[in-house]
Amino acid sequence: MFDFKRYDFKRMNYSLVVLVLILVCIGIYLIQLVEPDDAKKQILGLILGFIAMCFVALVDYHYVCRFIWLIYLFNIVLLLLVFVPGIGKTQFDTRRWINLIVFDLQPAETCKIMMIIVFAQFFTDRKEKMDRLSTVFISGIMVILPIVLILIQPALSSSMVMVFIYIIMIYAAGLSYKIIVPFLAIGLPTVLGLYWYIQQPYQKLLKRYQLGRILSFKFPDQYPDLVWQQKISVEYIGSGQLYGKLFSGQSLELKSKSLPVSESDFIFSVLGEQFGFIGCCVVIGLLVILIFKCLAVARTAKDHMGMLIATGISAMFMFQVFANIGVATFILPNTGLPLPFVSYGLSSLVSYMVGIGFILNISLQRNNIRG
Repeated sequence: MFDFKRYDFKRMNYSLVVLVLILVCIGIYLIQLVEPDDAKKQILGLILGFIAMCFVALVDYHYVCRFIWLIYLFNIVLLLLVFVPGIGKTQFDTRRWINLIVFDLQPAETCKIMMIIVFAQFFTDRKEKMDRLSTVFISGIMVILPIVLILIQPALSSSMVMVFIYIIMIYAAGLSYKIIVPFLAIGLPTVLGLYWYIQQPYQKLLKRYQLGRILSFKFPDQYPDLVWQQKISVEYIGSGQLYGKLFSGQSLELKSKSLPVSESDFIFSVLGEQFGFIGCCVVIGLLVILIFKCLAVARTAKDHMGMLIATGISAMFMFQVFANIGVATFILPNTGLPLPFVSYGLSSLVSYMVGIGFILNISLQRNNIRG
């Protein structure tokens, strides 16, 4: 479990830890501006997350991956508990949280990390069978179950993250092009067909509000009541101009405070208004560096399993950064995904820091040759 003889502590990625702490501190500051009470909770999340990150960084990931079926079962149980009266918590007409004593746990967030570990071990075990349809079939069943449980909460955006992580990991695992090409030939027309279908009045796949988000993005003038949040978000980001209100001598009373969930889904609006274009570029740059550092660890991982874990975590960060900023700047349909390490959310913050803990653990054992 703690095999320190295998660790080279000279390789500890301290710069990655500093980068994460800088992003979290920026996030806490922004949250403080719009929701002071949530900022205090986010500090608790930072403390819990930092402890979890340090612990995971020292526990050999090979040891953790021995228990993938227990992890998978535990993951499914957590996703089911949100529907149990007295345990699950309803908020905004959704059931996404488990009521704990310290904070509300959102299993859809912890699910991402657990499934990354599960698939890293599964694809490693089937490394020589990546040219078989059975690998795709079994892994597909494994990922569909948690996705369905997340969809019925409902949490469409989190399920999309899971799909993206799965696709990136199975490709990185060495999926044969004999399978990829036929799947693309069938999949692309299917996706186009589904896109047409969900716009029909008789479609049954999406809830009304989910369909409204897609249609309002495509036809914003026809759905002004559904796009006002994103339009105002763009205005608030632009109002920060080059330096933001903090450095321009303007009033520190932020208009973006009035945006719903400005502490989470629209934290980028608060960032743009307070720190301006330069501040947005700095935070985006820090997040890009973080993702590239994770990918660098994947490239130099000592084995296939370590590479897959680091790749899955990189994919998770990549999708959520693009989606969150894309929604806030109105280049994507409105969806609820936090900006990693910056947005409010204890479950997400602790999960992200656990992910960084795995990255640190892999970097401690990395070498220049991956077997």
